[in-house]
Amino acid sequence: MEGCIFCKIANREIPAKLVFEDEQIIAFEDINPQAPIHILLIPKEHFASLKEIPEEKKELLSLLLLKARQIAHDKGMAEKGYRIVLNTGKDSGQEVFHIHFHLIGGRRMNWPPG
Repeated sequence: MEGCIFCKIANREIPAKLVFEDEQIIAFEDINPQAPIHILLIPKEHFASLKEIPEEKKELLSLLLLKARQIAHDKGMAEKGYRIVLNTGKDSGQEVFHIHFHLIGGRRMNWPPG
């Protein structure tokens, strides 16, 4: 999608500190981290939010979550815990309208979050 910052990162038009990349997904460090470890995981294919992903793309969601779990393990967060956040829509706080999971950890999380 033209103008989408995450599409530009996925297409290597904008630099990012990559954590992982394959044919379908990319993970990179958030430029405005909310915790010591804050990584964004996105599909390379553009979908504005969770409500835009068709049923036949459900495996893509599984890939994103399983990769988040693997990155959390690799970053040493698996034992103490981490948070995965998916905002959908303006009222949720979604700022970039390209579906993305936040993998957040490295400190104790509070509840409720917002």
